[in-house]
Amino acid sequence: MANIEDILAVERIDNDIYRGGSFPSHLRRTFGGQVAGQALVSATRTVDEKFAVHSLHGYFLRPGKPDMPAVFLVDRIRDGRSFVTRRVTGVQDGEAIFSMSASFHITDDHGIEHQDTMPPAPDPETLSDRTDSATPAQKMLLAEWENFDIRIVDQENTAKLPGLAAQQRVWFKYRKPLPDDHLLHVCTLAYMSDMTLLGSSSVIHRDVKTQNASLDHAMWFLRPFRTDDWLLYDQTSPSAGGGRSLTQGRIFDRSGRMVAAVTQEGLTRSGVPESAASIMRPVE
Repeated sequence: MANIEDILAVERIDNDIYRGGSFPSHLRRTFGGQVAGQALVSATRTVDEKFAVHSLHGYFLRPGKPDMPAVFLVDRIRDGRSFVTRRVTGVQDGEAIFSMSASFHITDDHGIEHQDTMPPAPDPETLSDRTDSATPAQKMLLAEWENFDIRIVDQENTAKLPGLAAQQRVWFKYRKPLPDDHLLHVCTLAYMSDMTLLGSSSVIHRDVKTQNASLDHAMWFLRPFRTDDWLLYDQTSPSAGGGRSLTQGRIFDRSGRMVAAVTQEGLTRSGVPESAASIMRPVE
């Protein structure tokens, strides 16, 4: 697998037009985190450094082709004194595969502060990385993410909160040291945020094979963080029905600071052939 720096190194083609690289993949469609990460990098290239991204909202419109680069077209929607807004469209073969709005905020603003408490979870070093026990389909997906250390907390060791339908907790980080570039860590977390989240909808449906794909993805960046250090992804799925599942995630660093929040709706269609379901089935 390519390094995350290479994946996120989009090429400038013209004013507000960028191209993301393509990388060898076993997946039938481009991993959604790659498309979102490259789109976010493209947007940030058009924004003054005094602004930092605080939120993104994206829609996966068509399956991306892993063996083909995507072109990202950036629209400068708004340039204000405190906030900047960009819209990005990812294109392959003349068709839009991804659409994203991203909002940027000045970095020296001040206001009230509070956050949720980080939920309990075993130390990541005590958890297996599951490479040995994974199914062939899961090993294929893990191979796509070989530069990321992903440790899922077993359901029996997950301290459940009352009233929530489905819950899952995951520790993850990038395996190699990364530069002290906050923008790189932000875009890397945008890539990582698509990992395992849709899988939280399946933890109470273990015996149901589903066809899975990300449909839309929203993310808020709350505090500085590093993606080459452990982050806890506290995931829930409050609702599933009609072939779709809603999932939510809160991301904490090891000190308990809430650094990001994610909401995603994904396709979780049942009654499909195993060959179609397995290739994109989440690592559980």
